[in-house]
Amino acid sequence: MKIIGMISGTSYDGIDVALCDFQESDKEITVQVLDFKSVPYSEELHGEIAAAMPPRTVDMERVCKLDTYIGQAFASAAKELMGQHDVSLIASHGQTLYHWIESNHALGTLQLGEPTWIAEKTGIPVLSNIRSRDVAAGGHGAPLVSLIDQMMFGDYAEPVGALNLGGISNITVTGKGMVPIAYDIGPANGLMDAALQAHSDGAIKFDRDSQIALQGEVNQKILKEMLQEPYYQAPPPKSTGKELFHLPYIKQYFGEVSTWKIADVIRTLLELTVETVAIEVERFGLKDMYVHGGGSANPLMMQRFSQRLPNCRVQPMSVLGLDPRQKEAATFALIGYLSWFGLPGAIPSCTGASGNRVLGSFTPGAKPLQLPEPKPEGNYRVVIR
Repeated sequence: MKIIGMISGTSYDGIDVALCDFQESDKEITVQVLDFKSVPYSEELHGEIAAAMPPRTVDMERVCKLDTYIGQAFASAAKELMGQHDVSLIASHGQTLYHWIESNHALGTLQLGEPTWIAEKTGIPVLSNIRSRDVAAGGHGAPLVSLIDQMMFGDYAEPVGALNLGGISNITVTGKGMVPIAYDIGPANGLMDAALQAHSDGAIKFDRDSQIALQGEVNQKILKEMLQEPYYQAPPPKSTGKELFHLPYIKQYFGEVSTWKIADVIRTLLELTVETVAIEVERFGLKDMYVHGGGSANPLMMQRFSQRLPNCRVQPMSVLGLDPRQKEAATFALIGYLSWFGLPGAIPSCTGASGNRVLGSFTPGAKPLQLPEPKPEGNYRVVIR
């Protein structure tokens, strides 16, 4: 069964699209990524999304237009990757615009990208609104990537960490005999990207190859102050995003943008990510950690993890056969596969939900929607091919 998984993360730089082939035997699901593309948003749409991100406020006209424009962008990205493949389903995460958290409880989550535009352009049924059911069941709707982590690493003899470095960092810790746990740690690329875009008036989107951070020095005083953020002390499961970690948050510590020495700001924010992750790795005494997401391509960050965590082997997810850039999109393709067959798409101990739930809402394609007979629940495993 061929499924396209799509997501634009909290860095909102573009749409990751993975075309995956799924084969199953004796509750072992083999996943092969047949094709992958990261499709950048147009400059105009990127600017519109940036202008709508927290802590900014928007009116319903802006929400309606963004929902349409993002849906159309996802539709074009899916159509581009389909080619001549016989695709059965498209699983679209969309673009998170707001994640509503109060007192460490998720009360709602909003992903834009109207799925009917995708179904209309491709003729393929679409699974969307994927996080909300988990939130309705008392969970955080995140981190959903913990699903594939548990299905890959749940049988490992020793606890393993799987670290995602997107706009926000999140970790899954699992292993044989333990109840898996996953949660958002704190900022990763999101704060660095916000700082660079503000300082350059949008001319620089991210710190390619750590070129800017390598020229800076860590402001130890500010780093120490930032590490006092109450979110880090909250017990998991927990989730966060741009509703907390945004440009005004950076200004609280570094002052107005015009006063910044940008290399020092970026270097300090990078070290904040390294230190907050390291604290969690040491909490579990992990010996192995696999990294994916955009931050895995940041050479200085990966170097600092190895230096800061000498007792933990830190490696990119690619050593297991899965490109770190592809993992999130492949995860949503996997969730699509599970929902198609009536199987749960999240790990309750990782999201905080009260129990297993089938995730998402289906939009029919060109033909009436016909779901297959549900599969029995059980301990399914994932193997990457």
